[in-house]
Amino acid sequence: MTKTRREFTPEFKRDAVVLLESSGRPLMQIATERGISSSMLRNWRSVVHGGIPRSRAGSKVAPTRSAAMVSPADQAAEIARLRHGLDRTRIERDVLKQRIHSALGYLTPE
Repeated sequence: MTKTRREFTPEFKRDAVVLLESSGRPLMQIATERGISSSMLRNWRSVVHGGIPRSRAGSKVAPTRSAAMVSPADQAAEIARLRHGLDRTRIERDVLKQRIHSALGYLTPE
């Protein structure tokens, strides 16, 4: 016996979030009234406010921001930051290699 997955329209989701925010009632109460789980309503609220919903339990890949949402200047800055971090990590790795070889009495590789 298989359990069918319920699907909700965007309007239903939006109405539930609007009701949650306008009524001042607890999230659990509104979720129960609507016949949905509290975590589902919490995720819908997160999406409405521009956040990223929690991954599903079986999902291996978390959702990411789309590249269209990030400006080219922000992308360039992020690339520069990552390259700087990579250079620093490589230097740290090389220093640690030299220390290990020195401690063990080996010749230092160059």
